[in-house]
Amino acid sequence: MMASQNPYDAVAYPSLSFPNTHPDRMAAMATLHGLSPAPVEHCRVLEIACGEGANLIPMAYAIPTSDFVGFDLAGLPIERGLARIGELGLANIRLFQADVLDMGPELGRFDYIIAHGLYSWVGDTVRDRLLSLCAELLTAEGIAFVSYNALPGGYVRLAIRSMMMVRAKGGGDVDEEMAKGTDLVRRLLATRPEGDAFRALIEEHLEDMAGRSVAAVFHDELAEMHRPVGITEFAGHAGRNGLQYLSEAVLPPPPDPCYRRDVRAAVEEAAGGDPLKVEQMLDFARMRKYRETLLCRADRKVDRSFGKDGYRRLLFASPVTSSAGEAAGATVFTLPGGIKMESSHPVASCLLGELEKAWPRALSMEELEARIATRGFALNGETALLLTRLAVAKFIELRRWNAPVATAIAPRPKASACSRQEIRKRDRATTLLHTIFQLEDPIARRLLDLLDGMRDRTELAAALGVEFPEQPGEDIRLRIEPSLEYFRRAGFLEA
Repeated sequence: MMASQNPYDAVAYPSLSFPNTHPDRMAAMATLHGLSPAPVEHCRVLEIACGEGANLIPMAYAIPTSDFVGFDLAGLPIERGLARIGELGLANIRLFQADVLDMGPELGRFDYIIAHGLYSWVGDTVRDRLLSLCAELLTAEGIAFVSYNALPGGYVRLAIRSMMMVRAKGGGDVDEEMAKGTDLVRRLLATRPEGDAFRALIEEHLEDMAGRSVAAVFHDELAEMHRPVGITEFAGHAGRNGLQYLSEAVLPPPPDPCYRRDVRAAVEEAAGGDPLKVEQMLDFARMRKYRETLLCRADRKVDRSFGKDGYRRLLFASPVTSSAGEAAGATVFTLPGGIKMESSHPVASCLLGELEKAWPRALSMEELEARIATRGFALNGETALLLTRLAVAKFIELRRWNAPVATAIAPRPKASACSRQEIRKRDRATTLLHTIFQLEDPIARRLLDLLDGMRDRTELAAALGVEFPEQPGEDIRLRIEPSLEYFRRAGFLEA
């Protein structure tokens, strides 16, 4: 009997990089929690269920002194990944087809392990082996990233899945099957009154689904297996395999209920001091449906106090742009997405101003102190609290590594070969900072592809003029410098 085709061979999952899986993000969170993770520039990284390597390949390109390994059960994505690696000429990455059940210590030890989009979509046997393999392969200070659908929000996804599975029988055109399933959900929702709580929950998730590709929804919502878990259940499973809960991959955002003193006090009292029960109870308030959890070895001592010693070992960066505020002496700091913060706090404003000048490079605490000192300020005992607040608000990024990004635009600018390879095939590309930028403008996409370090501004304008003859030459010339600055700040340009 012929074996059934792997669903990821039949329907290709969207190829993306995932910023929170980067070893630098994991290292920063581990450092903040008192661990001593391996240096990002000299580490080994494993990705389990790596697809075609869209997440791993940009890492390997940006960190040539580290070693990257990935495997996946589906063969066609691996073939596509190997073709990309060959084209880029990367020697520090290996992809291969394999089953997690067959993998063991022959892979060696790893400082960082990634398992994104696997745990909630497999059965108990694979789940057990996934976590036991992480425990076997992690180094003493190693960190594992595991994402999964969480409860209680996962119940909403299960409800939608159940409705869609009635209509989407499988075996036909994926677009058609998904359209039929979604149409049925909307028809059922129409029977509920406006403002109904159940209807609102389902409609919110349908909006989220509409922003994802059909292939992603097909695999995420309609996979053969779909099992969300609560954080206490997941952490218990990790504990039985010699691992412990460290943290989430990112700090909770400012509106999170964990920052409300009244909520926190009530939850901690009810949880009896158990931090995992606190997390689970907060997830009920969040209606959380997804987690990106970091794990470490069970014998590691985790410090959740966020003391100043941890910050001493971190690097700091900020993508803000500043402008004068309305109040006297105030400064407005704006993030790329448009979120603004007006500050009259002299040290905070000075700190963000210095990080703005350095971006996209990150600064150490010593560098920050030296720069601030020249402006008559000093970081004091409240520094850790200030940095935590700015990190929570997303106005600073915590790092352990500086990507090889340009801090100025060279006469002959060069974008990463990895991003240029990506932009030839799609309208988005991964930066050296492992972030994704969408480029809908065909001229911007072509300009990025032309940045191979061989052309100056005049030659770039001439090349674009040939390819876009309908555009006035002066208009193209005027676009070059702003576009190059955009690429520099995004992290596309190499040092």
